[in-house]
Amino acid sequence: MARKTDAHEKPPPSKDFTLDRRKAFPALIGDPSDVLFIAGLAGTAKDVADICGKRNNYFALAGVMGGAVSMGLGLALAQPKRRVIVATGDGELIMNVGSLAVCGVMNPPNLAIVCVDNGHYGETGYQKSHTSQGVDLEQIAMGSGIRITRTVNNEGQIVEAARLLRQSNGVSFILLRVAPTPPPSLKRDLDAGRAKDAFRTSLLGA
Repeated sequence: MARKTDAHEKPPPSKDFTLDRRKAFPALIGDPSDVLFIAGLAGTAKDVADICGKRNNYFALAGVMGGAVSMGLGLALAQPKRRVIVATGDGELIMNVGSLAVCGVMNPPNLAIVCVDNGHYGETGYQKSHTSQGVDLEQIAMGSGIRITRTVNNEGQIVEAARLLRQSNGVSFILLRVAPTPPPSLKRDLDAGRAKDAFRTSLLGA
């Protein structure tokens, strides 16, 4: 006999963390050359650095857990003619979900957020994060007033989500569910001053 489920019981863990981030993230972003990126910690910083190559049109955080969306919002407001994409992870975003509410209220037309959700804290040993245990960040984004949201958990959903990232007139939020496997392997420059100067030069010129 099936067990009755209490209305307040925690939902079961999601089973859809299956996409390969090394393929899905580049496919979602497309050509990175015309975008300004703010990247969160660890995995997403490497995801963005890998697709940008030698370009300096991205700023990746290190040790500022929870700051990516807020920084991206500020950049989008300061550069209204440029498309800004924030790439963050589930653990980093959970640290400051209140930033989604500010984005929902201010709703700049040139801001997009990609949350690469692998259900784990990749920087500290792959402990399970909240999203492995039923927390749905797309629902939180919707509840924060962000009207354009999608969850991507299979390859067939990438094309539409990629269009929303580029063409939405208002904040868009894409939750990219990926397997808990390593991001691209590369060594980041962790000199914050040098990274800031390179990004500023790319944005404003010498």
